[in-house]
Amino acid sequence: MNLLKPPLARKRLCCVAIGLLILLPSPSILADYEAGVHAAFDGDYDTAYREFVIAAETGLDVAQYNLGILYYLGNGVGRDYDQAFKWTSAAAGQGHIAALFNLGSLYFSGQGTTVDEDKAIELYSRSARDGHADAALTLAMMYHDGESVNRDPVQAYAWASMALNNEHIEAASLRDDIELGMNPQQLSEARRLFARWQIQ
Repeated sequence: MNLLKPPLARKRLCCVAIGLLILLPSPSILADYEAGVHAAFDGDYDTAYREFVIAAETGLDVAQYNLGILYYLGNGVGRDYDQAFKWTSAAAGQGHIAALFNLGSLYFSGQGTTVDEDKAIELYSRSARDGHADAALTLAMMYHDGESVNRDPVQAYAWASMALNNEHIEAASLRDDIELGMNPQQLSEARRLFARWQIQ
């Protein structure tokens, strides 16, 4: 689980922050959240926890996401997978792409919820299509190795392409490895699948 803002979401945060100023009941909520971010970077997880709770309870998705991580890791609060699931689910429900990925991981491992691999794969897919490189790489590896899904080089290659498109540093070597085991028809099908995802 990654704390704070994924690289691709930083640009979005500026635009979202402007919209949140209108939607939040108090302008101090963003200040509370930012104080929590600074505290977390300084290793003061007790303060980060208190500030994230304030912002998360008002519905700020990134605060809910980070609060879920604090509960998952036990930073600033006792480790509690049920609370990690609750807050990660709240952020994912608002479309936070990193929360979607983390929620998929919680379903996959059964932490804070029952194991549901189909739900995990669905959440990984949503997150990956929205630009989360780790989610795309996870799916590529799953389809390449046949872990919890049927081995499928077409899906594996397409997801590795998605991860590469979102600048995952391990994606190129994985995609090259997958391609070695593919015939020309499979490779063509995988490229068409990835192209369809790009225009959807």
